Amino acid sequence: MSKYRRVFVIVLDSLGVGPMPDSDAFGDHGVDTLGHIAQKADHLVIPNLRRWGMANLHSLAGIDPVEHPLAYYAKLRERSAGKDTMTGHWEMMGLHTTKPFITFTDTGFPPELIAELEARTGHKVIGNKAASGTEILDELAEEEIATGHMIVYTSADSVLQICGNEETFPLKELYRCCEIARELTMRDEWKVGRVIARPYLGRKKGEFVRTANRHDYAVKPFGPTVLNALKDAGWDVISIGKINDIFVGEGITEAYKSQSSVHGMEQTIDVAGKDFHGLCFVNLVDFDALWGHRRNVNGYAGELERFDEKLGQLEEKIGPEDLVILTADHGNDPTYTGTDHTREKVPFLAYSPSMRTPGPLPETDTFAVIGATVADNFGVAMPEGTIGHSLLDQLV
Repeated sequence: MSKYRRVFVIVLDSLGVGPMPDSDAFGDHGVDTLGHIAQKADHLVIPNLRRWGMANLHSLAGIDPVEHPLAYYAKLRERSAGKDTMTGHWEMMGLHTTKPFITFTDTGFPPELIAELEARTGHKVIGNKAASGTEILDELAEEEIATGHMIVYTSADSVLQICGNEETFPLKELYRCCEIARELTMRDEWKVGRVIARPYLGRKKGEFVRTANRHDYAVKPFGPTVLNALKDAGWDVISIGKINDIFVGEGITEAYKSQSSVHGMEQTIDVAGKDFHGLCFVNLVDFDALWGHRRNVNGYAGELERFDEKLGQLEEKIGPEDLVILTADHGNDPTYTGTDHTREKVPFLAYSPSMRTPGPLPETDTFAVIGATVADNFGVAMPEGTIGHSLLDQLV
């Protein structure tokens, strides 16, 4: 018998809440994604997050804490070595990553890798550098359309990304090329966390728009996670957004692909209207992809406001047998230099209408308390080799 019939874990991708003790070692000095957005944005109105206790958790300019927050709240530190999507999400579900994935930000990909990719795909590679996804299209998409060449680029993340115009570089062909790239980048010397298909539409500079047919080819988790344990025990494990890609389908019973973070919340609200018994795991990527990496403070603030509105709608669907956990996987301070993720603590807000005494919880030393809490709720043993301790008994 589970304490909560349904648990929703919602990841506000990159919503860090201040530096980790080791942030300087990652080149991240004084970073604070949420705090700096509140300080620097033209406006930030998040009444529902405020009611839940976000301003109690973290000091926010212009937003006062509330006397009686609706949620339990804490800051979580990442134990894994990294500040990327995969290490963050995997740690939430119990995996401790000790070796960060390789990045090729400064050099582009090695000539040997590019040569083999060209030979295997039949396309000449153009680009091969770190770039913004929109900027690389303005620079090279017209050439790709005219020649059939293939835009390959990376970023500050451990990723190899391939662009293709859906009208001249069909999705089937783009996915085939990405599958080849994924196979090649499984070698230790080239191993990146994800290969990403980046389809787009448009014919000339200034008109190019990326479509929702993105597909991530991630490295399979190196061990079983809480998701596997839940699925094996017969519980529902519903993924929304890129969760299914991050875990390569491992432990997922039903998957929904999102077109945007707003769409992802709409899907979550729809799922909350259904009768299921288990976990709904959600990633809202636009905070990171559209605003954090592009260092757009007002855009990030606007995305938070849109999320806040949808959170209020979700709250109407949540009953006493439901638990909602809001968190993040890393930081991406839009006021910081460069375009990389930032090594930060993340929020933990846990809400259920049945809670009697919500308030502060101690800061913890791993994101894995999330997965451990979910596993404990459903009476599932943590897989061998995983980390984390449950907070379930504290959520009263």
